[in-house]
Amino acid sequence: MNKTIRHTSVFVLLLVLALLVRATWVQFHDSKALADDQLNRRNAIEQYAYPLGDIIVGGEAVTGSKRTKGGDLAYKRTYKDGPLYSAVTGYSSQVYGATQLEGIYKDLLDGTDNRLKNPLDTLTNKRADPGDVLTTIDPAVQKAAYKALGDKKGAAVAVDPKTGKILGMVSTPSYDPSRISGSTDGDAWKALTSDEDKPMVNRALRQPLPPGSTFKLVVAAAALESGLYGSVDEKTASPNPYTLPGTRTVLKNENSSAPCEDATIRTALRYSCNNVFAKMAVDLGQDKVKSHAEKFGFNTDKLDVPVRAAKSSYPSGMDKAQTALTGIGQFDVTATPLQMALVSAAISNGGELASPHMVSKVTDADGNVLRDFGDEGSERVMSAGTAEGMQSAMKTVVEEGTGTNAKIDGAVVGGKTGTAQHGENNSKTPYAWFTSYAKGGDGKEVAVAVIVESSDAARSEVSGNGLAAPIAAAMMRAALR
Repeated sequence: MNKTIRHTSVFVLLLVLALLVRATWVQFHDSKALADDQLNRRNAIEQYAYPLGDIIVGGEAVTGSKRTKGGDLAYKRTYKDGPLYSAVTGYSSQVYGATQLEGIYKDLLDGTDNRLKNPLDTLTNKRADPGDVLTTIDPAVQKAAYKALGDKKGAAVAVDPKTGKILGMVSTPSYDPSRISGSTDGDAWKALTSDEDKPMVNRALRQPLPPGSTFKLVVAAAALESGLYGSVDEKTASPNPYTLPGTRTVLKNENSSAPCEDATIRTALRYSCNNVFAKMAVDLGQDKVKSHAEKFGFNTDKLDVPVRAAKSSYPSGMDKAQTALTGIGQFDVTATPLQMALVSAAISNGGELASPHMVSKVTDADGNVLRDFGDEGSERVMSAGTAEGMQSAMKTVVEEGTGTNAKIDGAVVGGKTGTAQHGENNSKTPYAWFTSYAKGGDGKEVAVAVIVESSDAARSEVSGNGLAAPIAAAMMRAALR
């Protein structure tokens, strides 16, 4: 063999070895990534080859599957009362993927979850029958929230303070996931994603906004826990009017005739005195307020219910004037409705914050429980004494103060209103907030938060009591029924 042929042979052998190495790498290293690629059509064909498992609310499926006509995707997802439950289920689309519970439990719902397979299925790689997702949602609470929100833009969350079970979660305007579950729904998808009202955004979990005066509950709890004040009925050191430190800006109260000068925490919550809580935040200092806010769940980006909630934020690095504004839930303070529901839940539950969740169990096709989430535990965020005082002060707000529209016959109700500024120099319609708890005579409890971003009400009529409190009351009645 001459030298040229020998060199060519070696070169060809090296090429063959390179191809073998590459093929082995693709087969054993890149195979999963390729298989999971959203552009891989085989995934969609496999996922929709059979009916999907269901998402269950109150013992009944709110999802289903429908046989398609033609094409290589045999079934598509259907939804019962889709707009009512979209903030819970999310969507499962043959083209656009899956979100919310549909996305988190995709493998369980399409039968590819390894927990569904018996030993023989594992050996043969046979697709198992799909499982189901059982939610904690109470249909009555969900329907009450959806009806009460109506055509308003906003969101509402209800939580069982003792267990952390999410009983209701609604975001409006909503949408019907069935509109985008097929393979020819491009026009519907474009209409939904371009809608300026963002109906596909879960406002209850994913859109933190300034909480306004509802955040005063956090500041009050911090003041009691830190020893700044001994009880909700101790007078505070709160001049009225109050000038923001280092500025000439005078912080006004909504009710100029309210007895806010040196008011107690009870009175300050009743009349929603800005001067009291702005001064209180400054006296505590931003670090203490932040520390107590974080106990309630602010500043965490890992709040999974199991859908991940957006981070509710309390800022750092502020001057005293900015710290004062955070005391009334403004400046850079933001919160989701879920977060403000958790504040009321912890107060209602004696200072313990139960882990929030909206899935109770996941099961296989025969109903065998694969995982029971039960009560995921709780953390103490304030003393029982502080919680008792806060409950009492919030009760005063509903019985004698700014939250009278939340009263429920036969139940103990406590709450806090909020009207948060929106736009530069408050140029846009303010956000109306309400967060509350209710206790029935039979031991039932519920905590709620509602935000109304916009409605057909005149700007002068926008208030937490006027717009949000009636929605909270409807949800609390349904939960205590």
